[in-house]
Amino acid sequence: MTNLEVSPKEELCPAGQPGGSAGTGPCLQLWPAREVPLGGVRAMNVLRTLPQRGLPTVGAWCFLDSFGPDRVAMSVLPHPHTGLQTVTWPLAGNIRHRDSVGSDVIVRPGELNIMTAGHGVSHSEFAVLPGRASGTGSNDGGTADAGMELPLQRGLQLWVALPDGERHRAPAFEQHRDLPEVAGDGFTATVMVGSFAGVESPATMYSPIVGADISCAGSLRLPLDPEFEHAVLVLDGGITLDGQDVPAGPLGYLGTGRSLLEIEAAPGTRFILLGGEPFQEELLMWWNFVGRTHDEVAQARQDWEDQADLADQESEGSRFGLVHGHGPDSGAEAGRIPAPPLPGVRLRPRTRS
Repeated sequence: MTNLEVSPKEELCPAGQPGGSAGTGPCLQLWPAREVPLGGVRAMNVLRTLPQRGLPTVGAWCFLDSFGPDRVAMSVLPHPHTGLQTVTWPLAGNIRHRDSVGSDVIVRPGELNIMTAGHGVSHSEFAVLPGRASGTGSNDGGTADAGMELPLQRGLQLWVALPDGERHRAPAFEQHRDLPEVAGDGFTATVMVGSFAGVESPATMYSPIVGADISCAGSLRLPLDPEFEHAVLVLDGGITLDGQDVPAGPLGYLGTGRSLLEIEAAPGTRFILLGGEPFQEELLMWWNFVGRTHDEVAQARQDWEDQADLADQESEGSRFGLVHGHGPDSGAEAGRIPAPPLPGVRLRPRTRS
């Protein structure tokens, strides 16, 4: 998935500090989601809770979009990424992922896609429509037949910033269809990435991190790493912690220094737990690029635009490679997403409050 805003704002994420990104220790801050109309090729709105003005990262997590539930045919043409890992976690509906590494897979609820952009990668994502694709075969661009009800789509798209020593690596992709689960008093959790409650995900990550999908009810106590900063995103139901209600929607930032999370959960509650060691490098984020400087981001944009008119063979050897299946004879799946223009000034920092 991509950031399809027509005029994306630059985000310079300040380095986190050991023992607390903002020096707060344990806390509870509710950061409201903002609705981002993506329109165009995807014709759906998303709720974005990272980055925020004043809270650009939680550990290495630097981007979090929630989409649906909605009956919209996701259609995201090839687009580039640098300096990050995309983490795709569908909650309802199936998504076909293709990338310039050569991957062509369907990801379903309960399965995890991890794409490591490194120096540069490109990919596309399309909803799998009824009767169109049962595996990795053809899928007519997320365009529904007249009268056909679109499948329900709901999910999360997250980005994880790569540390400086890993951000220029070769691109890679992996899918995990059987993630580990852990159960305790009042909860069950799927460990998406990192380690939680003594259980470790097989997903390849490049910084100390955790991501878990937790279903719960009643009183529960969840173990946390006190060296991490954490946040929670309630998907269904609601929780109470530190005497404060956390409903579905906003991102609840928990700070650092917590070894235990004690909550009261309404029946049928489901939430995402995110965390990691405070990221101690500045990140300049613009459109789909995570870099360190204006010039670096501008070069990535130019490299993507320079590929627009290349023949397939030349594209395959270029920085962002070629995503097959989007040529001029591909119907609704033909084309690519052009980069928006850079602002007329140099990209400037955005600080954490």
